[in-house]
Amino acid sequence: MELKLNRPICFFDLETTGIDLAKDRIVEISILKIFPNGNKESKTWLVNPTVSIPAHATAVHGITNEKVANEPTFKELAGQVYNMIKDADLAGYNSDRFDIPLLAEELLRAEVDFDMKNRVSVDVQTIFHKKEERTLSAALKFYCNQSLENAHSAAADTEATYEILKAQLDRYEDLENDMKALSVFTTRKKSVDFAGFIALNDNGEEIFTFGKHKGALVDDVLDREPGYFGWIQNADFPLYTKKVLTGIKLRKLTNKF
Repeated sequence: MELKLNRPICFFDLETTGIDLAKDRIVEISILKIFPNGNKESKTWLVNPTVSIPAHATAVHGITNEKVANEPTFKELAGQVYNMIKDADLAGYNSDRFDIPLLAEELLRAEVDFDMKNRVSVDVQTIFHKKEERTLSAALKFYCNQSLENAHSAAADTEATYEILKAQLDRYEDLENDMKALSVFTTRKKSVDFAGFIALNDNGEEIFTFGKHKGALVDDVLDREPGYFGWIQNADFPLYTKKVLTGIKLRKLTNKF
């Protein structure tokens, strides 16, 4: 089944130096952009992460320090990446919990003001886990009867994810071929930031999900303990979490006047 799109959607995959959203870096990014008229545009970049690639990461994706030594840094590529995704929704495999948060960190680090306010995301892995509970390779075999060649190549993983989503729409009649509906279906929890440090309660209010203020309203904490904002800004939290918290604080200040 082909996707019903009202705007472009970018399927993408990252290969990285690790899984720490705040510290690790991209070494390869592949984007497959699907337009409402069915046209496709794809691009894959190798990236110099400016830090050493650990051996355990190279063992997964095969990208070595030598391979990326003369490649552009993400800061040098950030404009091209953002131009490709700026008018599009996003999709990937485990993308809500990893690829989108880490991409956001890299873009913000490169001083590109990225957010998800005017776009939705579709995590194909979540559809699979809710329906079948498998891995990417198994998902491709299950839905498309294909073997995943070059697993952990960003381009191969991106193409596989796109094909899986189309096959999932064919298989499950209760899945609506609409990106907003799929975004709702694939959202695991009501996180405000990608990393899940700030979420929404049942009343749609922002709360902290960690530490001594777990479950407390963000607005109340900022009123009672103004220094907590500064502590988070200076601590080792993801840049997007800091951006979201700053937005909440600015909203509070604006509402006072």
